[in-house]
Amino acid sequence: MYRYDTSSGRQSWSLWKTILIFLGVAAILGVTIGLLVHFLAVGKIYYYQGDFHISGVIYNESCTNAASQNSTDLSKDIETKMSYIFQNSSIYKEYVNSEVIKLLPYANGSSVQLQLTFKFPPAKRDHMRTKTKDLLHKMLEENMASWNAVPDSIKLTEISKANYEMLTNNCCGRQLVNSIIAGNKIVNGKNALAGAWPWQASMQWKGKHYCGASLVSSRWLLSAAHCFAKKNNSEDWTVNFGTILNKPYMTRKVQNIIFHENYSSLAYNDIALVQLAEEVSFTKYVRRICLPEAKMELSENDSVVVTGWGTLYMNGPLPVILQEAFLKIIDNKNCNAPHALSGAVNDEMLCAGFMSGEADACQNDSGGPLAYPDSRNIWHLVGIVSWGDGCGKKNKPGVYTRVTSYRDWITSKTGL
Repeated sequence: MYRYDTSSGRQSWSLWKTILIFLGVAAILGVTIGLLVHFLAVGKIYYYQGDFHISGVIYNESCTNAASQNSTDLSKDIETKMSYIFQNSSIYKEYVNSEVIKLLPYANGSSVQLQLTFKFPPAKRDHMRTKTKDLLHKMLEENMASWNAVPDSIKLTEISKANYEMLTNNCCGRQLVNSIIAGNKIVNGKNALAGAWPWQASMQWKGKHYCGASLVSSRWLLSAAHCFAKKNNSEDWTVNFGTILNKPYMTRKVQNIIFHENYSSLAYNDIALVQLAEEVSFTKYVRRICLPEAKMELSENDSVVVTGWGTLYMNGPLPVILQEAFLKIIDNKNCNAPHALSGAVNDEMLCAGFMSGEADACQNDSGGPLAYPDSRNIWHLVGIVSWGDGCGKKNKPGVYTRVTSYRDWITSKTGL
């Protein structure tokens, strides 16, 4: 008969029980400490909507169209001083971003809508809201004379990320990310970051990229008339949105294509409107670009950006990822010089690029946007890729349809 030492078994059980209890307590303490550290120290992104009033001056800028110069100047001034006051405050490490979204009529004046972003631990939530509101109040007090600001009107409301994005998505000309461009050309150019140019569209004829276009509303795009001169059956066309050509964020069918009535194959009035069969829902990756005011003027050497999926060089391959490049506006007189384009550029066209030939659009970029940022980095569609003598050749800059010359025509067809 086997005999067992029952006292030894009881001691062993007691030891294991103690170890298990110790491990359980340690685990609970670890989770508790982790939660406390997360709550007290780990930052989280918070979004706020701010509102304040200015008296005696009425603005009506909803952010869905290009703003007037006066409201642009006011918004820029507010954004500059907001950024300054937060960056020079005790919460500068938590401050991420702030911007003006809308200027709308309000009783005896206007209401200014702001968006602000901060990153801080949840434990600082109440403190941050109070401090932020105090700083905004101080900013308004310091600018009562210049803005006609009413300091006591300031309101601050925490909003969800979805609501924050919705407000921005509905605004024209806002990038998801600022694109850092090395100054190369679309020919051998630079890949665009996702969301950098959310208004860029690919006009696809029978499923293949053929031209570019720019989204200017939930239903309308602008492109070049010559893209559709021999391919004008809307049923053959679809529109892709996104940065990667074969992986679009969104696709839409085309309902109607409207040429300018006086378009000619010599590239005169090279502009067309494309109406989508179904509205686009704006997202952070699909947004409209602002149409410029008719009186907007560009000067020699102003910086603009051209984007597209055109060939990487003359008769070369098409890229998969959207290409981008900074260009400079070239005065029409210089563009029309005998050694350049010899008088072929009229007042409804504009030139952009470099006389040295270092940057240019190319084949299948036609119809795409030439975009210009205002002082607030809000982008306007100033040109449509139209024609050129080769791609990136010396003294042969690209020629674009001047959108400001067609504002009345665009409005007559779309109401925009």
